[in-house]
Amino acid sequence: MHFDLTMPMFVKMAPAVAGVVHVSYRRVRCGKQGGVKFEITGNPNWNLVLVYNVGGAGDVKNVRVKGSNTGWIQMQRNWGQKWDTKGVDLRGQALTFQVVTSDGAFKVFRDVAPANWQFGQTFDGKINF
Repeated sequence: MHFDLTMPMFVKMAPAVAGVVHVSYRRVRCGKQGGVKFEITGNPNWNLVLVYNVGGAGDVKNVRVKGSNTGWIQMQRNWGQKWDTKGVDLRGQALTFQVVTSDGAFKVFRDVAPANWQFGQTFDGKINF
């Protein structure tokens, strides 16, 4: 495991000339206010969802989405906590998400986005880990 840090953050821990710095750390539960957030971007052929404000373990391991006219669709990690549908067009459907965190906890966020959602909108899942 390693951390890639920006220079301003790195120099808060060690001199800029230090290179590799050994750091001891431990995971702590993450307390968040409000529900898990889902920001939908992309285009009709590529739906991208940023999942953030995640409590508990804090890091997302798996995401599935279910449209009001589809079954569960496995999403794939695109980058960081951005997940995509690999070409499945979900426009015009209310969206429900299932999120699994690295500690195995999972929650279903029902009808997070209404059928008339638009790209660029963010929705609150109302619950958290």
